[in-house]
Amino acid sequence: MPQSKKTNPEIEIKLRIMDTRAIPYKIKSLGATPQPRVREQNALYDTPQCHLRRRDMLLRLRIETPAARKAQSSRSERVILTSKAPPHRPPTKKPPRYKERAEREHVVAKSSRQTAAALTSLGFRPTFRYDKFRTTFRLPNLHLDLDETPAGTFLELEGSPKAIDRAARALGFTKKAYLRATYWDLYVADCRRRGTNPKNMLFPAK
Repeated sequence: MPQSKKTNPEIEIKLRIMDTRAIPYKIKSLGATPQPRVREQNALYDTPQCHLRRRDMLLRLRIETPAARKAQSSRSERVILTSKAPPHRPPTKKPPRYKERAEREHVVAKSSRQTAAALTSLGFRPTFRYDKFRTTFRLPNLHLDLDETPAGTFLELEGSPKAIDRAARALGFTKKAYLRATYWDLYVADCRRRGTNPKNMLFPAK
């Protein structure tokens, strides 16, 4: 595998988006530059004893392909392996406003099938799969990801707290709208509202 990026602090929040038509224009009005929309297929891996979850850690295999069906192929996939852990600082009594994690990721040169097989051989197994369509926007010191998921549309803002607050306010959101939930949390809440049992957050097969 190629050398991974160093461990970096990840500071982010999510915003639930109700007006999905207007939000891309609002983001662009901030001067953000969009990148091509991609389809994401994500799988969280853990040991059979859930050692990672018990330690509030995460191991994710992500497969990115162009959103357009005609552009999708095994050659066009981008495979990313990511690990996350609690931040390296003492916990505080006051609940944080932002979701903070220590993150390390790298793009894998092997195919997604080979990478999944390698994880399985190391004793890991997929515990939760979830799909998204993602459009990424970039601003100085801020990363914005517009995610279309089976549980709704969300905007992730990642950067410094000041940059997050400034962009969220410009988009018409207050700090009360900030979500620290994972996509598993959001999916479970959506299943509860619909009266269904949570399994994997996947788009219906066509």
